[in-house]
Amino acid sequence: MSNPVAIAATTLTLQTILQTAIVNDPSDTDLTDTTVTILPPDKARSNSSANQLNLFLYQILPDAAWRNMNIPNQVMPGETGNPPLALTLHYLITAFGKDNDTTLPYGHHLLGKAMSVLYDHALLGPDEIRTYATPSFPANNLDQQIERVRITLQPLTLDEIAKLWSGLVTQYRLSVGYEVSVMLIDSTQPKKTPLPVLTRGPADKGFPSQASLTPSLPTLSQILFPNAQVAARLGDTLVFNGFNLDGADVGLVFNHPLWTSPVEIAPQPGGTATQVSVVIPNSPAAWPAGFYTVSLMVKRTGENYRRTTNQLSFGLAPKITIAPITAAGPDVTYIVTCSPEVWVRQKAVLLLSDQELNPQPFTTQTSTLTFNAQNVSAGDYFVRLRVDGIDSLLVNRAVTPPVFDPTQKVTVT
Repeated sequence: MSNPVAIAATTLTLQTILQTAIVNDPSDTDLTDTTVTILPPDKARSNSSANQLNLFLYQILPDAAWRNMNIPNQVMPGETGNPPLALTLHYLITAFGKDNDTTLPYGHHLLGKAMSVLYDHALLGPDEIRTYATPSFPANNLDQQIERVRITLQPLTLDEIAKLWSGLVTQYRLSVGYEVSVMLIDSTQPKKTPLPVLTRGPADKGFPSQASLTPSLPTLSQILFPNAQVAARLGDTLVFNGFNLDGADVGLVFNHPLWTSPVEIAPQPGGTATQVSVVIPNSPAAWPAGFYTVSLMVKRTGENYRRTTNQLSFGLAPKITIAPITAAGPDVTYIVTCSPEVWVRQKAVLLLSDQELNPQPFTTQTSTLTFNAQNVSAGDYFVRLRVDGIDSLLVNRAVTPPVFDPTQKVTVT
């Protein structure tokens, strides 16, 4: 694996390969004065009397082939770890001939020589990286990565060339593009290495299979509320349907975001393998309104531990009384008494007509909230108290057809 220094090590290795191969070629004495630079193209040309080759890294892109792949033999089966940061480097090589190419096209000669050198160095060898880059970047580790670094000529369209040189804000010169890949930069996040599995369940039998879509383990599938309501109230009996719910030491585990720990309640007598019921305690101070999660725990026959089912969610709605029932408008102050009590960290609003009213500030857990309604037109209005996204139950579904709850109706005269 390599580290973040690999990008600099790659650039330095390419620069040194080009510099060495071009200057030390005894058969091509016209280019022995060549200097290979790694500057932006607009700042590259410094000495117009000598040959110059500029190697510019203009783009870094993720490598698609390695993007989500772990390094072989480094992440074992059952372990999880972040894949390496796989990068592809894109270089632009530009040639500047001596005397600005006024006598002979030395720039074309130099560019052809550079392309020939890179064609013969399609792979960066570990020895080359250690020789050229390691002295300056001792910790680069590029020579040790599992994937070799490949150099590929990258064709650039006229549109790509125009956009590239426009972005560089300099005059165009004949250049070629190269793709160098891949840099595998190791993630610094630790790998998760769980202990090996000793047995696959009781008696090392593994997971049982069956020719049915019915779950073989305890599973909750549905919550039924009284009178086909959409939420529960304190003191309501909830019915849970599911599979394999029978056994010993059965309990329903409830949890709420405001609680510090879950609460377990024993089910009502008469539960079966497919249905159990439980009564929500009528504890206004301990059970706040809002969203709850519930799961079932049971010890099955032949097992010495309790299994936990999946979780289902439901809403616990506040039950309210409001005063005054009749008041003169347009400004009215309403006192709402609710059960359960509203906790300080909860958001409570009163829905009246087209208004969403915030309560007067309160600093302790309370069952009484005060709302100031302004500019309310005369008429009859049904109201709802919304606590943490759960509305008081306005619709009475115990009758057919359903009707609105008359206790949640106010009149403004």
